[in-house]
Amino acid sequence: MTPEELQRIAEAERARQQAFRYRVKVCEGAGCLSRGVTALKAVFQTVARSQPAIEVTGAGCMGPCSEGPLVRIEPDGALYRCRSARDVHDIALTHLREDRPATHLALDPAGPFFAAQQPVVLASCGRIDPERIEEAIAAGAYRALLRAVTEMTPAQVIEQVRQSGLRGRGGAGYPTGLKWATVAKAPGERKYVVCNADEGDPGAFMDRTVLEGDPHRVLEGMAIGAYAVGASQGYVYVRGEYPLAIRRLQIAIRQAEALRLLGARIADSGFSFRVDLRIGAGAYVCGEETALLASIEGRRGQPRPRPPYPAESGLWGAPTLINNVETFAAIPAIVARGGAWYAAMGTERSRGTKVFSLAGTVRRTGVVEVPMGMPLRRIVEEIGGGPPPGRTVKAVQTGGPGGGCVPAALLDVPVDYEALTALGSMMGSGGMIVLDDRTCLVDVTRYFMRFCMDESCGKCIPCRAGTVQLYDLLTRIAEGQGTPEDLDRLEALADLVRHASLCGLGQNAPNPLLATLRHFRDEYLAHVVEHRCPAGVCPMQPAAEVRP
Repeated sequence: MTPEELQRIAEAERARQQAFRYRVKVCEGAGCLSRGVTALKAVFQTVARSQPAIEVTGAGCMGPCSEGPLVRIEPDGALYRCRSARDVHDIALTHLREDRPATHLALDPAGPFFAAQQPVVLASCGRIDPERIEEAIAAGAYRALLRAVTEMTPAQVIEQVRQSGLRGRGGAGYPTGLKWATVAKAPGERKYVVCNADEGDPGAFMDRTVLEGDPHRVLEGMAIGAYAVGASQGYVYVRGEYPLAIRRLQIAIRQAEALRLLGARIADSGFSFRVDLRIGAGAYVCGEETALLASIEGRRGQPRPRPPYPAESGLWGAPTLINNVETFAAIPAIVARGGAWYAAMGTERSRGTKVFSLAGTVRRTGVVEVPMGMPLRRIVEEIGGGPPPGRTVKAVQTGGPGGGCVPAALLDVPVDYEALTALGSMMGSGGMIVLDDRTCLVDVTRYFMRFCMDESCGKCIPCRAGTVQLYDLLTRIAEGQGTPEDLDRLEALADLVRHASLCGLGQNAPNPLLATLRHFRDEYLAHVVEHRCPAGVCPMQPAAEVRP
């Protein structure tokens, strides 16, 4: 495949699309599929059979999941919520037949949910059929890869990534350009590229959205990374709970190989790159890079001490570049438009955009992409529409089970790596759960500690035993049997687990506890002094039954 051949495919696809008067894109993301969109798509296809100038195809997630199932009409770009066959007929009769909007079902593409966003990673999600590579190519896919391979040296690619200021979107925030340069410089003829698609945080579905909606963007980012560091083999490690993402990745790999965008001698150059999938069994710890590598190698998914880091000694002892889905998905735009373009977005130390999954007690939930540094309040109240009527926001949980809760009074914090860490929370991979005034923070902390306890691989004692002891103490408090001294025990034990655990799971497990003790200590005191749950959530025993 040469750049000229790629351009011809794009032009042919655009000409094919223009032959249709309307193209109905039905959201086939996991959220809309669970709401029965397949049956609604069949109704649209029935309508289209009598109107050959209409095409009906699937698409990835369109963003506001709470409004789904969703349908986009191209070339107008009109977006509709479509929840019944009656809605389908209304859209067909008004928009498709009479050329006027079905206003009672329409979402405003310039409305608050969309206006504040800046899609880079999600630019094509919900707009292309993820199972047709021609649509991805018409939207610009693989142009950056061929440009890199035919016009740039590996060092120039790395320099663009470095200039972009992109930091790893898996949670640690390590500078991506520095990691790529380290792998490129590492000695060894055999190197690997690994995409960490083992998204396991409760409430997080950003990576799944990208994989389901635009898998070619991820593959292209991996291929560019492989060219930059000198690798010829890549793996996508994706968890088994994502069957739709797995199927679309498999289709995308086959299609890219058929067009020689993956495989041997890409763009008739000396660069070859093959990608294979590895399906994880759903162990949360396999999101940790050394545990993930062990799992790919066929061993038990457990972490190992670092150094050496995977950039020096990864898969089968070879230098290995590991980034997560969102990081790789940002690369094509950076190479295509330049590192300086990407660095112009965001804050001084956190450049670019970030994808979040917005969930919890908020009016509009879904997947959003915003510039780094946007105030958390704007994401929750403007994009998410705030809490349901009659409720108030109590806190926002960010960063998954190793993150923390930002209280409502501090929602003006800019969302970047440093600002969230300063509040005792973290960016994590991008999960964002809004909690309202009916929430008990002791109960929420107990939930996340239970998650970490269950997901601990058991290799190191501080994590294996410490999370159990922390969970038991929290249970004791939630059941009205705690004492003020238990709060001191919690903090001391949390400090030990945090500093003595082997990997990020144990090191971050105490974070929700420490953050809620810091910001919501009054709730803990109500539980251990007054033996009552202010939110009325915890099953407190009567005071007379509390142990002395």
